Amino acid sequence: MASDQFRVALICGSVREGRFGPTAASWMQNRIEQRPEMKLDTIDVADLSLPLTQQAKPVPSGEYDSPDVRAWAARVGAADAFVVVTPEYNHGYPAALKLAIDSINPEWRGKPVGFVSYGGISGGLRAVEQLRPVFAELRAVTIRETISFAQFWTCFDDNGIPRNAQALEAAADTLLDELSWWARALRQARNTMDYPGV
Repeated sequence: MASDQFRVALICGSVREGRFGPTAASWMQNRIEQRPEMKLDTIDVADLSLPLTQQAKPVPSGEYDSPDVRAWAARVGAADAFVVVTPEYNHGYPAALKLAIDSINPEWRGKPVGFVSYGGISGGLRAVEQLRPVFAELRAVTIRETISFAQFWTCFDDNGIPRNAQALEAAADTLLDELSWWARALRQARNTMDYPGV
Protein backbone atom coordinates (compact mmCIF):
# COMPACT_ATOMS: atom_id res chain seq x y z
CA MET A 1 0.00 0.00 0.00
CA ALA A 2 1.36 3.41 -0.97
CA SER A 3 2.19 5.68 1.96
CA ASP A 4 -0.46 8.20 0.91
CA GLN A 5 -3.19 5.54 0.68
CA PHE A 6 -5.53 4.54 3.46
CA ARG A 7 -7.65 1.42 3.91
CA VAL A 8 -11.44 1.53 3.60
CA ALA A 9 -13.56 -1.40 4.77
CA LEU A 10 -16.87 -1.55 2.91
CA ILE A 11 -19.26 -3.52 5.13
CA CYS A 12 -22.45 -5.04 3.71
CA GLY A 13 -24.74 -5.40 6.71
CA SER A 14 -27.70 -7.53 5.60
CA VAL A 15 -27.89 -11.34 5.68
CA ARG A 16 -31.41 -11.88 4.31
CA GLU A 17 -32.10 -14.02 1.27
CA GLY A 18 -32.76 -11.93 -1.82
CA ARG A 19 -31.19 -8.89 -0.14
CA PHE A 20 -30.48 -5.68 -2.03
CA GLY A 21 -27.33 -5.02 0.00
CA PRO A 22 -24.84 -6.61 -2.43
CA THR A 23 -26.21 -4.48 -5.29
CA ALA A 24 -25.69 -1.26 -3.32
CA ALA A 25 -22.33 -2.48 -2.00
CA SER A 26 -21.12 -3.44 -5.49
CA TRP A 27 -22.00 0.01 -6.79
CA MET A 28 -20.22 1.69 -3.87
CA GLN A 29 -17.24 -0.63 -4.30
CA ASN A 30 -16.88 0.60 -7.86
CA ARG A 31 -16.89 4.22 -6.66
CA ILE A 32 -14.24 3.51 -4.00
CA GLU A 33 -12.04 1.61 -6.44
CA GLN A 34 -11.83 4.74 -8.58
CA ARG A 35 -10.22 6.65 -5.71
CA PRO A 36 -6.41 6.30 -5.87
CA GLU A 37 -6.02 7.26 -2.21
CA MET A 38 -8.20 4.36 -1.03
CA LYS A 39 -7.34 0.67 -0.69
CA LEU A 40 -10.53 -1.38 -0.40
CA ASP A 41 -11.49 -4.36 1.75
CA THR A 42 -15.07 -5.52 1.06
CA ILE A 43 -16.67 -7.40 3.95
CA ASP A 44 -20.04 -9.15 3.78
CA VAL A 45 -21.52 -9.77 7.23
CA ALA A 46 -23.25 -12.83 5.75
CA ASP A 47 -19.80 -14.41 5.31
CA LEU A 48 -18.79 -13.95 8.96
CA SER A 49 -19.24 -16.76 11.51
CA LEU A 50 -19.43 -14.77 14.70
CA PRO A 51 -20.58 -16.47 17.92
CA LEU A 52 -23.77 -15.25 19.57
CA THR A 53 -22.11 -15.57 22.98
CA GLN A 54 -19.60 -12.79 23.50
CA GLN A 55 -16.88 -12.05 26.04
CA ALA A 56 -18.13 -10.32 29.14
CA LYS A 57 -16.41 -6.98 28.57
CA PRO A 58 -14.22 -5.27 25.98
CA VAL A 59 -10.69 -6.64 25.75
CA PRO A 60 -7.53 -5.16 24.20
CA SER A 61 -7.30 -5.23 20.44
CA GLY A 62 -7.14 -8.76 19.05
CA GLU A 63 -7.43 -10.55 22.40
CA TYR A 64 -10.64 -12.42 21.63
CA ASP A 65 -11.51 -16.01 22.55
CA SER A 66 -13.05 -16.86 19.18
CA PRO A 67 -10.81 -17.27 16.10
CA ASP A 68 -13.68 -15.96 13.95
CA VAL A 69 -13.88 -12.82 16.07
CA ARG A 70 -10.09 -12.43 15.90
CA ALA A 71 -10.21 -12.65 12.10
CA TRP A 72 -12.99 -10.04 11.97
CA ALA A 73 -11.11 -7.83 14.41
CA ALA A 74 -7.97 -8.00 12.28
CA ARG A 75 -9.81 -6.69 9.21
CA VAL A 76 -11.50 -3.89 11.14
CA GLY A 77 -8.27 -3.07 12.94
CA ALA A 78 -6.40 -2.78 9.64
CA ALA A 79 -8.94 -0.30 8.23
CA ASP A 80 -8.59 3.46 8.52
CA ALA A 81 -12.22 4.16 7.59
CA PHE A 82 -15.52 2.38 7.00
CA VAL A 83 -18.52 2.58 4.72
CA VAL A 84 -21.45 0.62 6.15
CA VAL A 85 -24.20 -0.49 3.77
CA THR A 86 -27.35 -1.05 5.81
CA PRO A 87 -31.02 -1.72 5.18
CA GLU A 88 -33.81 -0.53 7.40
CA TYR A 89 -35.80 -3.39 8.88
CA ASN A 90 -38.82 -2.42 11.01
CA HIS A 91 -37.40 1.10 11.55
CA GLY A 92 -34.02 -0.28 12.64
CA TYR A 93 -30.85 -1.93 11.40
CA PRO A 94 -30.16 -5.69 11.12
CA ALA A 95 -29.33 -7.83 14.13
CA ALA A 96 -26.43 -9.43 12.24
CA LEU A 97 -24.85 -6.01 11.73
CA LYS A 98 -25.21 -5.17 15.43
CA LEU A 99 -23.63 -8.49 16.38
CA ALA A 100 -20.68 -7.78 14.11
CA ILE A 101 -20.23 -4.26 15.49
CA ASP A 102 -20.50 -5.37 19.12
CA SER A 103 -18.21 -8.41 18.75
CA ILE A 104 -15.16 -6.15 18.86
CA ASN A 105 -14.36 -2.83 20.46
CA PRO A 106 -11.01 -0.99 20.29
CA GLU A 107 -10.59 -1.73 16.57
CA TRP A 108 -13.26 0.92 15.77
CA ARG A 109 -11.67 3.64 17.88
CA GLY A 110 -10.72 6.96 16.30
CA LYS A 111 -11.89 6.06 12.79
CA PRO A 112 -14.55 7.58 10.51
CA VAL A 113 -17.72 5.79 9.38
CA GLY A 114 -19.89 6.68 6.40
CA PHE A 115 -23.24 5.13 5.50
CA VAL A 116 -25.08 3.88 2.44
CA SER A 117 -28.65 2.96 3.38
CA TYR A 118 -31.73 1.62 1.69
CA GLY A 119 -35.34 1.00 2.53
CA GLY A 120 -38.85 2.15 1.73
CA ILE A 121 -39.93 5.76 1.83
CA SER A 122 -37.24 6.70 4.39
CA GLY A 123 -34.40 5.21 2.36
CA GLY A 124 -33.02 3.52 5.46
CA LEU A 125 -32.18 6.78 7.20
CA ARG A 126 -33.83 5.71 10.46
CA ALA A 127 -31.37 2.81 10.62
CA VAL A 128 -28.48 5.20 10.02
CA GLU A 129 -29.59 7.55 12.79
CA GLN A 130 -29.73 4.60 15.20
CA LEU A 131 -26.24 3.47 14.19
CA ARG A 132 -24.66 6.86 14.88
CA PRO A 133 -24.84 6.60 18.71
CA VAL A 134 -23.65 2.98 18.53
CA PHE A 135 -20.47 4.05 16.76
CA ALA A 136 -20.11 7.09 19.02
CA GLU A 137 -20.04 4.74 22.03
CA LEU A 138 -17.23 2.83 20.30
CA ARG A 139 -15.35 6.14 19.87
CA ALA A 140 -15.71 6.12 16.09
CA VAL A 141 -16.71 9.26 14.17
CA THR A 142 -19.71 9.14 11.84
CA ILE A 143 -19.62 11.59 8.96
CA ARG A 144 -22.47 13.82 7.85
CA GLU A 145 -22.73 12.81 4.20
CA THR A 146 -24.95 9.76 3.59
CA ILE A 147 -26.31 8.03 0.51
CA SER A 148 -29.82 6.62 0.83
CA PHE A 149 -31.94 4.63 -1.61
CA ALA A 150 -35.64 5.29 -0.99
CA GLN A 151 -37.87 2.60 -2.48
CA PHE A 152 -34.66 0.86 -3.43
CA TRP A 153 -36.33 -1.62 -5.77
CA THR A 154 -36.86 1.26 -8.21
CA CYS A 155 -33.31 2.66 -8.03
CA PHE A 156 -31.37 0.09 -10.09
CA ASP A 157 -32.06 -1.80 -13.29
CA ASP A 158 -31.86 -5.59 -13.64
CA ASN A 159 -28.12 -5.36 -14.29
CA GLY A 160 -27.39 -3.47 -11.06
CA ILE A 161 -26.96 -0.13 -12.83
CA PRO A 162 -28.42 2.89 -11.02
CA ARG A 163 -31.17 4.69 -12.90
CA ASN A 164 -30.04 8.10 -11.65
CA ALA A 165 -26.34 7.43 -12.07
CA GLN A 166 -25.06 10.99 -12.42
CA ALA A 167 -26.68 12.27 -9.24
CA LEU A 168 -25.66 9.18 -7.28
CA GLU A 169 -22.06 9.39 -8.46
CA ALA A 170 -21.92 13.01 -7.34
CA ALA A 171 -23.32 12.00 -3.94
CA ALA A 172 -20.77 9.21 -3.64
CA ASP A 173 -17.93 11.61 -4.47
CA THR A 174 -19.14 14.01 -1.78
CA LEU A 175 -19.33 11.22 0.80
CA LEU A 176 -15.90 9.85 -0.11
CA ASP A 177 -14.32 13.31 -0.09
CA GLU A 178 -15.48 13.80 3.49
CA LEU A 179 -14.49 10.26 4.48
CA SER A 180 -11.03 10.85 2.99
CA TRP A 181 -10.54 14.04 5.01
CA TRP A 182 -11.50 12.35 8.26
CA ALA A 183 -9.53 9.17 7.53
CA ARG A 184 -6.31 11.09 6.98
CA ALA A 185 -6.81 13.42 9.92
CA LEU A 186 -7.69 10.63 12.33
CA ARG A 187 -4.91 8.32 11.14
CA GLN A 188 -2.40 11.07 11.83
CA ALA A 189 -3.93 11.59 15.27
CA ARG A 190 -3.85 7.86 16.06
CA ASN A 191 -0.21 7.67 14.98
CA THR A 192 0.93 10.64 17.05
CA MET A 193 -1.27 10.72 20.15
CA ASP A 194 -2.80 8.30 22.63
CA TYR A 195 -6.57 8.27 22.68
CA PRO A 196 -7.69 10.10 25.87
CA GLY A 197 -9.32 8.30 28.74
CA VAL A 198 -8.78 4.68 27.63
